[in-house]
Amino acid sequence: MSSNAPRRGSRLRQWLLGLFWVPAAACATSPPSDDPTAQARERMVERQIASRGIDDARVLAAMRAVPRHRFVPEAHAADAYLDQPLPIGHDQTISQPYIVALMTQLARPAPCARVLEVGTGSGYQAAVLAELGAEVYTVEIVAPLAERAARVLAELGYDRVHVRAGDGYAGWPEHAPFDVIVVTAAPERIPQPLLEQLAPGGRLVIPVGPVSATQQLRLVEKDAQGRLHERSVIPVRFVPLTGEAADRDRGGR
Repeated sequence: MSSNAPRRGSRLRQWLLGLFWVPAAACATSPPSDDPTAQARERMVERQIASRGIDDARVLAAMRAVPRHRFVPEAHAADAYLDQPLPIGHDQTISQPYIVALMTQLARPAPCARVLEVGTGSGYQAAVLAELGAEVYTVEIVAPLAERAARVLAELGYDRVHVRAGDGYAGWPEHAPFDVIVVTAAPERIPQPLLEQLAPGGRLVIPVGPVSATQQLRLVEKDAQGRLHERSVIPVRFVPLTGEAADRDRGGR
């Protein structure tokens, strides 16, 4: 008998195990078939986001987790997972899912990072940042939008997001410096207070340019010595940053 031949006891054990063995695939989890929004989020991530080069696993998981339909008016809930921005009232929009994912990947917030968001809007971008474990301070100049976003975020349990109604041009100095700053409306030039509130090693993601012309999504990184390094990423179209930013842009200061 070859030394490699199984003994009778081994054959019996293999036969018994075969009676009760369940393939690993049968134990895998997937979105419940009765949860159409989970399936819609999965399709959104696969077709609109991952297929365009977003490859940060944490970002993809956050985009799968946040229920985007909760952040849009009920009349647009059926369109929440389409590849497009949607109106949220007061001449504002919720950004296209791909743009939210791209800005989040560029920002790269670490767990427990302190993040400033200028332009809360619906609250969706803040929720995605919070899913990554960030402590988010978000400012919205349109008070009714700030109130609605705060309510939805609270209902969904995002207690690491702090919403304030006000002009975001000056940032939120009481909680500076910030490891990450994300701006979701476009000034014609980067507000100096935001650069000052960015921590060494921090990253600022911001669309820049007039609403009537091509805007550029820019990434600004501050090194350990406080020097700024800036690059353009892609052309974009955002609503204008209003308030003091608009006043300064018109004044050329």
